[in-house]
Amino acid sequence: MGQLKVASYCTTFLKPEMLHIYRQITSLRRAQTFVMTKKVEHLRRFPFDDIERIPRPHRNLLRHGWMKFVERRPPLIYRGEYQMLVSILARRGADMMHIYFGHTGVHLLPFIRQWDKPCLVSFHGADVAIKQEVENYVGKLRVLFDSVAVVLARSQSLADRLIKFGCPREKIRINRTGIPLHEFSMVPREFPTDGRWQIMQACRLIEKKGVGSAIRAFAIFAREFPKAEFIIAGKGPLQPELQGLAQKLGVAEKVHFCGFLSQPDLRDLYGRTHIFIHPSETPPDENQEGVPNSILEAMATGLPIIATRHGGIPEAVTENLNGFLSDERDTKSLGRSMVALAKSPELYARFSAAARLAVAENFDQDMTVRELERIYEEVCDAGLAQESKQGEVALSAPLIESAVAK
Repeated sequence: MGQLKVASYCTTFLKPEMLHIYRQITSLRRAQTFVMTKKVEHLRRFPFDDIERIPRPHRNLLRHGWMKFVERRPPLIYRGEYQMLVSILARRGADMMHIYFGHTGVHLLPFIRQWDKPCLVSFHGADVAIKQEVENYVGKLRVLFDSVAVVLARSQSLADRLIKFGCPREKIRINRTGIPLHEFSMVPREFPTDGRWQIMQACRLIEKKGVGSAIRAFAIFAREFPKAEFIIAGKGPLQPELQGLAQKLGVAEKVHFCGFLSQPDLRDLYGRTHIFIHPSETPPDENQEGVPNSILEAMATGLPIIATRHGGIPEAVTENLNGFLSDERDTKSLGRSMVALAKSPELYARFSAAARLAVAENFDQDMTVRELERIYEEVCDAGLAQESKQGEVALSAPLIESAVAK
């Protein structure tokens, strides 16, 4: 078999928080990829030459309405996207498609089931949740699991959730987030004996990231180290609420919201801070993290981690080795952990060295991309491709059509 040609499908290419996808597709060597997308954003931040934009189809309103409301066909069909996908993939000679995010896979189900080449879908966290806005989302996921050759998960915790959602264990492959270590050098840090600790968190300001818990933990830490500061890199809808919380706790002058940073600026921030905190927590829709990219980047520079036993975080952060872990929303434990770390130069130095080593051993981008390419080759094996199509017999055709159309 020659070099594989992979169609990488991502509905929006790319949102700022999707840097891990950009790193993945631009690091492929044994496989060649082109991007299929409906919408292009932030192309200066994520330059990529080979993009196939899926155009809006010309609508015959009468036919569109008949297919949608009378025949109750799925959106991919009545919106006219199906034939466009088939045409692009035939023209490009794609051997397979990698679909990013489970909800996108649900949308593409009618195509996946009919295309004569294999597909895989990767899950990243928010797509393994209870989606109230998608009717029968869990049922549609089960159809998706039966219709693709392989299901990728970014962490073992996500793989376990996929199994609970009905994914056959034998279809799951772990493909972890990769960090380009050459971009994140180990930073020698002076232990701040003057108490001027710089604490940081980098994330979207949403409930799952636990920024409110981080601010509460910092308020505890600041009682012991009043010269400390907390720098929060990121944007999101919770910022006004979080700023109000800092004000209420009396640490507003010590908590700095610096917005979404470019990669060079973020690397600089990693280099001049001392502790990285990321106390992720499970929101009501059960949306969980895989392994947050920012934790891995911070660890690669030697930052000790204060975090929670959430999702895939314990797969990167080992208690008493490279950081401290607390239960979700246990702000007192988080605060005590920060204080303990700041009172022990020996512990701090040991955590720092172990953090870099853990990323190098388990999350090096070259290693994770090689594994992804191996999975691509596995998927394109004729036997596995045939098996994925035969998987449809697990459900009757009427049941499949019903689940997809709802």
